Amino acid sequence: MAWNRATAEIMTRNQPVGHTIVIATILLAACTDQTTGPGSGSGNSKSITPGLTETVRVLAASRHIGSLSSPPPVRPALVTLGQALAFDKVLSGNRDISCMTCHLPAFGTGDDRSLSIGQGATGLGPHRVHPQSLFIPRNAPSLFNLGAMRSLFLDGRVSEDSLGRYHTPAGARLTPKMTAVFEFGALSAQPLFPVLSREEMRAFSGNELAAIPDDDMRRIWAAIMVRLGAIPEYRKMFEAAYPGTPFEKMTFAHASNAIAGFLIDRLHFNQSPWDRFLAGDNQALSNDQLIGARDFLSLRCSICHNGPAFSDNQFHNVALAQFGPGKGNGELKNDDFGRLNVQRDDPVMRYAFRTSPLRNIVLTAPYGHDGAFFNLRDFIAHYSESDVKLRIFDPTTLEPLLQGTLVNNASAILATRDTILNGVVIPDSIIDHLTTFMSALTDDPKHYPSVTPARVPSGLPVDRP
Repeated sequence: MAWNRATAEIMTRNQPVGHTIVIATILLAACTDQTTGPGSGSGNSKSITPGLTETVRVLAASRHIGSLSSPPPVRPALVTLGQALAFDKVLSGNRDISCMTCHLPAFGTGDDRSLSIGQGATGLGPHRVHPQSLFIPRNAPSLFNLGAMRSLFLDGRVSEDSLGRYHTPAGARLTPKMTAVFEFGALSAQPLFPVLSREEMRAFSGNELAAIPDDDMRRIWAAIMVRLGAIPEYRKMFEAAYPGTPFEKMTFAHASNAIAGFLIDRLHFNQSPWDRFLAGDNQALSNDQLIGARDFLSLRCSICHNGPAFSDNQFHNVALAQFGPGKGNGELKNDDFGRLNVQRDDPVMRYAFRTSPLRNIVLTAPYGHDGAFFNLRDFIAHYSESDVKLRIFDPTTLEPLLQGTLVNNASAILATRDTILNGVVIPDSIIDHLTTFMSALTDDPKHYPSVTPARVPSGLPVDRP
């Protein structure tokens, strides 16, 4: 088999002693396995290496990677309201973009771009064009299984702690009356914020929302509710979704919560081959996928990508190149300090971003907080000698408008690179195995329900590529 002393060193370096012993024991067991049948370890071989399924199960348990539970049912009226709001451009300042314009179901709830293009643009996905060539600073993260995430947005600026307290950019402007409406934790708060962003949805001028000062969040939210209240169909839908509450008593928290309910109901997936394997189906994964699972669970990958959603909900600097307009950081204001913009008292958080969940990852390219990698194997390979990969990053792999925006900050990024990546070198064969395993985390498209409505109450066009 492909395991050797160098591979074990990659796996166990910097591991807690107890965990290292567990890994070593599993390795000894795995190394006694004999491959059965020709072609095992490459392609989609049908024969399973003896002992491999049990090895993977033990490793998964050691990383607390169990099944992803299905959420409680969401009442249909709330889902219908949330679906309409998510796809309706009436929420944007100039009525030209919806939440789902950058989270298109046809592109794995993303937009197939490194950096998204917000309001004021035309076209969809890779064909979207802005007249001033403006970009959103970050990649549009996928919307799959967000109910399993405690921290939302790539910098985790929306979260709910163990005491049920919400942490958001709104601070005290998110009132107890608003949070009392929330049914889905942090996800209920997440849709409150894209509508505030001028670049994403509100626009810089040309509408009544843009005329409101940026820090007057409640007034912006109230103005959107005025728009919605002027549409009789929406008034009926809101009151059906929240029985006993008249529309006049509602705030945009009710709209945000409804969008969250839609995402929970329609974009939760837990029927992948990996889920069937966890449920006891020893034939759910191919031998190659099992080898990849063993590698993934033994290497440092699973230190951060753990739990049912394959995310520790923490923040790590994984040495990704920075390009695009940035978040106003650095001397030229074109850098993006990531989590440091939220957790300002911890310099280690500079260039750290939330560990992305891996479910349905095959569908969610491009990868990284800035979408630097369109090929999944290339993204996995980045973690091997990531310091070298950062310094030789080739901006010509980006779309033409972004090629000249690469920030010269490699040394600064590496100064706070997560120490878990120190010394990591992964052989090409194992990178291949890991890439194969990722396919086991993706649900069959036939399981996907239709999420795009035929129309929305405002009568505005619905984006569908």
